[in-house]
Amino acid sequence: MQATLPPGPRLPSLLQTIGWWNRPTVYVERLRARYGPRFTMRLLGQLPAVILSDPDDLREVFMAPPDVLHPGEGARILAPIVGPHSLILLDEAPHLEQRKLMLPAFHGERMQRLTGLMTELTDRELDSWPIDEPVALHERLQQLTMEIILRAVFGLDEGARLNSLRDRLTSILSFGDSPLSLLPPAQRLLAGRGRFGRFEEDKAQVDSELFALMADRRREGGERDDVLAMLLAAEHDDGSPMSDEEIRDELVTALVAGHETTASSLAFAFEQLARRPEVLERLAADAATDDDRYLDATINEVLRLRPVLPNAEPRLVKQEVTIGGWTYPPNVVLIASAALVHHDPKIYPEPHAFRPERFLDTKPGTYTWIPFGGGRRRCIGASFALLEMRIVLRAAAERFTVSAAGPPPRPRRRMITITPGDGALVRLGRRERPAARAAVQDHALNV
Repeated sequence: MQATLPPGPRLPSLLQTIGWWNRPTVYVERLRARYGPRFTMRLLGQLPAVILSDPDDLREVFMAPPDVLHPGEGARILAPIVGPHSLILLDEAPHLEQRKLMLPAFHGERMQRLTGLMTELTDRELDSWPIDEPVALHERLQQLTMEIILRAVFGLDEGARLNSLRDRLTSILSFGDSPLSLLPPAQRLLAGRGRFGRFEEDKAQVDSELFALMADRRREGGERDDVLAMLLAAEHDDGSPMSDEEIRDELVTALVAGHETTASSLAFAFEQLARRPEVLERLAADAATDDDRYLDATINEVLRLRPVLPNAEPRLVKQEVTIGGWTYPPNVVLIASAALVHHDPKIYPEPHAFRPERFLDTKPGTYTWIPFGGGRRRCIGASFALLEMRIVLRAAAERFTVSAAGPPPRPRRRMITITPGDGALVRLGRRERPAARAAVQDHALNV
């Protein structure tokens, strides 16, 4: 056994932080080429972080007892945005109990009941996209995923409250664009000043609006299909309801975890489809059928090639643990790197090529495909995100042809996610609907 940490760059922490922020994928790939499948980074204001990319190491991390590794403490930089009761920040028994309360809202029949709303909002958004001119889709996809979450998760109806919360929440999410915003020393030093002060004002207004929404919904009663309705009815193991603060934090968590991530994944999908027209043509052909195998394979490949969360939930070591032959002491952070395992040529030949066929006859591996993390901390919103991606990509394939409007962009970091550097700049063309498909749709509209 080895008691020291794996080797890594000896650059000052400021320079390591700049490389990690500005070249999030290329930087760690270079470090793996030099140091191997596990290496140590030291980022500004953070505990030592060991980046892991060997699937066996990932399995041991995901299967470690909850009192040995704490993902919640490893994600504390998100606390100012998501709040202390967020599922992301909880560990051990509190995490398990809160996860049990949240899980039913994002699975099974409840998800299927949201399909109609997601489809309606998607159709409305795609109908507004310009044709035959360059258009950056990332911002438009952000608007769409924001709208879906505000309607399907927050349960907001059209009106002033929806508009106010949309504006305030958009401002809160933009707070994380700067690396300083996520560093605890900067948060403490600049509290109440400049963009930090505006963030605190927006957050206070959002809290007020959400607490008023909860009060209104309790007075109204009745049954609704949104996630808020489920949280208002949920009970802890002792029979007590979730507090307003708990519900607020989980709603904001759903937004943080599902808004930017899904928008960026869809943006990367359009970026790839613009350069692989034969993939889009097959999606268009399959859209007229009930066969979603190629659509699902395409989504799996997008999430493999461009994982928008390159570092699955960091885990803080609480008790000494041995993983992959290395013994890690407390106060070290272990990070399962989706970016590295997804781009490992030993696992995925030609790892930087976009090939949906990889997943046509092969299911994604538990420890080699981790866009949603893994183990007991796997993202509970995975089904929600995949449903969104299916609906949007199917609708887009039916409507549009897609071509590149510029050179391949370099990915850039936005808060904790990776996005297309050019905003997913493409050119859309109008696709003629197949006659049989058009007739069926027109008949349905006239019934």
